Amino acid sequence: MARGRKEPRYLDDVLIERMGAEGQCVAHVEEKVLFVPYAAPGDRCRIRVGRSKRSYMTGTIEELLEPSPLRVEPRCEVFGTCGGCKWQQLPYEEQLRGKAQQAADAMTRIGHIAIEETEPIVGCEDPWHYRNKVEFTFSKRRWLTEEELKSLPEEASEQELCGVGFHKAGMFDKVLDLHGVTCQIADPIASEIRDYLNDYCLAHWEEYPYYDQRAHEGVMRTLLIRTTTLGGLMVLIAFAEGTEELRVQLLEALRVRFPQITSLYYMVNTKLNDSLADLPAQLYSGAPYIEEDMHGLRYRIGPKSFYQTNSRQAERLYEKVREYAQLTGDEVVYDLYTGAGTIANYLAQSCRSVIGIEYVPEAVEDAFVNRDQNGITNATFYAGDMKAILTDDFVAAHGRPDVLVTDPPRAGMDAPVVEVILRAAPQRIVYVSCNPATQARDLALLTAEGQYRAVRACAVDMFPHTHHVETVALLSKLNTEHHLDIEIGEDED
Repeated sequence: MARGRKEPRYLDDVLIERMGAEGQCVAHVEEKVLFVPYAAPGDRCRIRVGRSKRSYMTGTIEELLEPSPLRVEPRCEVFGTCGGCKWQQLPYEEQLRGKAQQAADAMTRIGHIAIEETEPIVGCEDPWHYRNKVEFTFSKRRWLTEEELKSLPEEASEQELCGVGFHKAGMFDKVLDLHGVTCQIADPIASEIRDYLNDYCLAHWEEYPYYDQRAHEGVMRTLLIRTTTLGGLMVLIAFAEGTEELRVQLLEALRVRFPQITSLYYMVNTKLNDSLADLPAQLYSGAPYIEEDMHGLRYRIGPKSFYQTNSRQAERLYEKVREYAQLTGDEVVYDLYTGAGTIANYLAQSCRSVIGIEYVPEAVEDAFVNRDQNGITNATFYAGDMKAILTDDFVAAHGRPDVLVTDPPRAGMDAPVVEVILRAAPQRIVYVSCNPATQARDLALLTAEGQYRAVRACAVDMFPHTHHVETVALLSKLNTEHHLDIEIGEDED
């Protein structure tokens, strides 16, 4: 016998107190912490309770009884439904205040670290339309509101049920259809191209049906768009099925409609997942790459290259990294998780040599290309798992770093990597992170034995209106006589 559905529980007249992590706001009810998304500090609201645990609850706003004076009207017409932006209901200055507090809280509550100097957060000059990379998904099953479900005919066509947009949170097989909606944090050209392709495919549905993530059938699968401040526009379409003739027909129509596309690619993805990193990209027309300028250096970006999604703010982030590195021109620098070598090649101008290490081989290939085309001769790169590459023997062979820069993925650094860093004992460690929580954890490990002190930290907002924030921290060596107890030979050519 099926269980009866529980009646929802409500909390009346809840006062939202402050911004929290992961796009939540925080209140306190019944001696528990209450986490509420899309709220604003100062809101009074009726809350529908979600989960209720011993020390915390989650909930959603059922009714906004008294809006906070901080609230502003979100620009995006699907804000709160899309889920990509969490903070459009707050002025940008309040977003920055909350993100700075989030970074500081991670240091004190997770890392238990006292930073000697915490600098003001670095905000964006223009917090709109900053994303230079956006990826849309074609789906045979779009997410439907309750109103849409009620209004759809019983025998709705496939065209009425499909959509192209972003995945709905927690739903691998459904997307929020964004046709006619201009994403407020991406370059507007991305929305124009998405809508054109949607119209084209709906008009030729028999040839270009959207992919069904459950049945694993269909033709249209993924649309990736990249832009640069130099006018580069790259478009990549991933097809699941269909003939070469049909692919060319669609690509040619797109090329003619948008002559400003400078690089047009396609892929064929017959896998069960949407990942494109392991698939070959076929160039249909234009140049094989687009270029971006950063501090006078040119970086080539291919369809699978890693590059910061906010070009102008990346410049400010890397300026902060160089400032913290305190380079005089004679240092050996290690750049861990170097990606396409953007930080490494930027720092190479100010030090004796740079060694970059990165897991993704294609990214390392890009790093070498970026090095060579900028005439940089004192940087080299290695591809492989960080734990396997960065060893005591590697340090002995390549020279102990005077400065070590690390910019790991959200999960942070593995313990063996931290241990090698401590034995290598660089004079300064500059830790760049997109996750204040794991950064705080790693900094606690690096400072636990009293070898380093946490000198400076700064948050840099790379992603306005989202809950993400980038942070930079500087550790300085306390005992300058302590070093790695292995033999160091002459640096290799």
